[in-house]
Formats: sequence, C-alpha cells, structure tokens
Amino acid sequence: MPKAYWIARVDVADAEGYKDYVAAAKVAFDKYGARFLARGGRSEAAEGHGRARNVVIEFASMEAAHDCYHSAEYQRAASIRQRHAEGEIVLVEGVDA
Repeated sequence: MPKAYWIARVDVADAEGYKDYVAAAKVAFDKYGARFLARGGRSEAAEGHGRARNVVIEFASMEAAHDCYHSAEYQRAASIRQRHAEGEIVLVEGVDA
C-alpha cells in the first residue's frame, strides 16, 4: 500500500494565533501517525505563485491522510488556522514502488 502526503502551502497573517492551530492540529497528527517531512523551511517558488510556509506530511496510507483531514480533531484545528492564515492543502497518494 502506498503512503500518502498532505502538501500544504500557507501564508500566515497572525503568527501568534497560528500557534494555537499548531497545538490543536498536533492532536490529530498524533492520532493518525503523521510524520513531518518539511515544515516551513526555506523554499523557492520555481513556477507559479509561492506561499511563505510549505509543509509536507507523510501518512501510512491515503485512507489515514483522508481520515486525519476529515477528523473532528483536525477540523477544530482547521477552523483556528482559517482565522489566522490563508492557503491550500492537497492530499496526494504516493508511488507504490
């Protein structure tokens, strides 16, 4: 079974408020076995519009990635994030090599 990933691209408007999102989201990430591969480090927009913060999170499967995003725990965190940041999250299934 291939792994799956969240790819999040975010512009944070309120860094202090965003800390509340990070703390709340940790509950869902821990529950669904999320592993951060990239989290807000240096980035370069090689094509298209870039965002200031880019995050890649690995999950054991597409089902785990989907269930985490749609969980009550993450949706509570998402409501906090949406007040303090703007961005996109895409769930992507990896290659089964």
